[in-house]
Amino acid sequence: MAIDKSGTRVRQMFSEIAGNYDRMNHLLSMNIDKYWRWRTVKIVPPTGDSPILDVCTGTGDLALAYYKAAEGKVQVEATDFCPEMLEVGEVKKQKLGINGQVRFQEADTQHLPFDDDTFQIVSVAFGLRNVADTDLGLKEMARVCRPGGKIAVLEFSQPRYQPFRGVYQFYFKNILPRIGQALAKNKQDAYKYLPDSVGEFPHGEALAERMRSAGLKDVFFKPFTFGVATLYVGTK
Repeated sequence: MAIDKSGTRVRQMFSEIAGNYDRMNHLLSMNIDKYWRWRTVKIVPPTGDSPILDVCTGTGDLALAYYKAAEGKVQVEATDFCPEMLEVGEVKKQKLGINGQVRFQEADTQHLPFDDDTFQIVSVAFGLRNVADTDLGLKEMARVCRPGGKIAVLEFSQPRYQPFRGVYQFYFKNILPRIGQALAKNKQDAYKYLPDSVGEFPHGEALAERMRSAGLKDVFFKPFTFGVATLYVGTK
């Protein structure tokens, strides 16, 4: 049976874990998630002065990484449809002393409140699989990206090679959900949803083809950490 990715369920789930979201991510990934975002910004770096958009931004880690990479010289928009997550991001922004150069805004990735051809980079980290309609989300990301701009999708994937694949899948499906639920109690089984949603989501060439269907060209993907995560890049 397909998992419930309805907007109401996903929004409620993330609102319940927002306060523990960053701590749990760093703990359960052993801080490797920070490296994955760093690599994303290195592979798809900001250029020029056009703005950058990070969708499904959560608490804003990738948006803030792009702000730092651009040395505060470009506007970074960060959207998510869960206000509780955005509130955490806003606190992080204030602690860093960032003013208007990073703006958090509540918005659904399937209906972005921006004009066509606006952003040099449209990025998403570990959020595309939570969008109810993946193809619509990709099309919206492509719509607001300027011609020649880049779409960067960082997402969990599934390691291909044994024995690492077997060990990882056991941890991901059996141990991670129990630790996550114990430390970040929530009614929506958020840390069971995580491996379930990753298992159902297309990865590798399957997701690359979805990006091509959204109108992107020169699509390539690069696995990180034995394939635990993968960065997908396309050009409008």
